Amino acid sequence: MLRLNLSREPEWLDLAPGLRLLLAPMSTALMMAARADPAVQDLPEDASNDQRGMVFARALARRALLDWEGVGDAEGNPIPVTPECIDALLDIFPIFDAFQTEYVGKGLMLDAEGNAFAPSPTGTSVGAIATAPPVTASAPTARHG
Repeated sequence: MLRLNLSREPEWLDLAPGLRLLLAPMSTALMMAARADPAVQDLPEDASNDQRGMVFARALARRALLDWEGVGDAEGNPIPVTPECIDALLDIFPIFDAFQTEYVGKGLMLDAEGNAFAPSPTGTSVGAIATAPPVTASAPTARHG
């Protein structure tokens, strides 16, 4: 059964001790806006998956991150959420990894709690033609010695 969260209210996500982010709910519109981000669109074709992941996470965070607690400047003074500060926050690998796992990953995985559909028998591989001959077992050959 697909469980719909009908609440469209932002939710706090604890990412690290003393750090929490107020995030808009994951939605198709949010994902499409992040995919259309110029930084994502301008990635070279040979960009690595890691580079693509970082650029996409930043684009998504800039749209989804509404507020935060536990983020400050060098003197410990709270700082506002800005695109530059979001990028700096995601440059900290444990924070980036937690954001990817706890927000992006959960938003992309419908099957997390059984919220998935079985693969369609009409998918892209249904009409695939085998290009290798089938392997058949042959009788062992006699050894002459």
